Amino acid sequence: MAIEILGVVGAGAMGAGIIEVAAKAGVTVVARDISPEAVEAGQSRVESSMAKAVERGKLDEAARDAAVAKITWTTDLADLAACDLVIEAAPEILELKKEIFSELDGILGPDAIIATNTSSYPIIEVAMCTRRPEQVVGMHFFNPATVMKLVEVISTQRTADATKDVAAGFAADVLGKRVVHCKDRAGFVVNMLLVPYLCQAMRMFEAGHASAEDIDEAMKLGAGHPMGPLTLSDMIGLDVMLWTAESLYDEYNEAFYAPPPLLRRMVTAGHLGRKTGRGFYTY
Repeated sequence: MAIEILGVVGAGAMGAGIIEVAAKAGVTVVARDISPEAVEAGQSRVESSMAKAVERGKLDEAARDAAVAKITWTTDLADLAACDLVIEAAPEILELKKEIFSELDGILGPDAIIATNTSSYPIIEVAMCTRRPEQVVGMHFFNPATVMKLVEVISTQRTADATKDVAAGFAADVLGKRVVHCKDRAGFVVNMLLVPYLCQAMRMFEAGHASAEDIDEAMKLGAGHPMGPLTLSDMIGLDVMLWTAESLYDEYNEAFYAPPPLLRRMVTAGHLGRKTGRGFYTY
């Protein structure tokens, strides 16, 4: 099955990245967000990112213009009716995702595949809101999607092999990503390993074991990481970190997955990292 028209639901940081990657790969994209203001913000994210790529010499102006022309923006979910694949990249709110999947199921053609970019929720939860659970799969991109090469393709107990193969083929052969396959367990591969590490760095900072700068510097120089755990947490978004840690803890009931108290307080205070200008660092 060839993916000729891609739908993306949600044009925040992750959705905008997926939209841009697909458009630059020559795919026709229908991008939907909830309101005209959200659509305008998403369009601005994509076009600003492409403009920066032109400035850096990574994209010429003709390719930029061709990519921009591949994207149609809308607030109406019904405009995704002709899509072969829709990737949901809405906020990490399970009831919202269920509602979107249920609506898409009634809009899309019978052969269309629906994927979720969730980093924290069981995919079977949204799959069973549709009449096509065999055509539901996880496609977990990483932020920023324009740079990060990995896509985790996650199959549920109901995902058909053909669905998994189409999703993996699209990510690898069309978008140029590296694909790893995993089962539908909270955290998949990367977050199951990464989140306990990031939470432990927060606990060390909260306990006064070391400063944020020294924790990050130690892991950069001592472990060869490109950025430290607290800088990375700020980039991911502390609200996303909290949702993901809670999901992992709910799934496995292991103490090292539990979100640290400091993380909860920071999210309550609206200090979410880079996107709000303040997290473990000030931006």
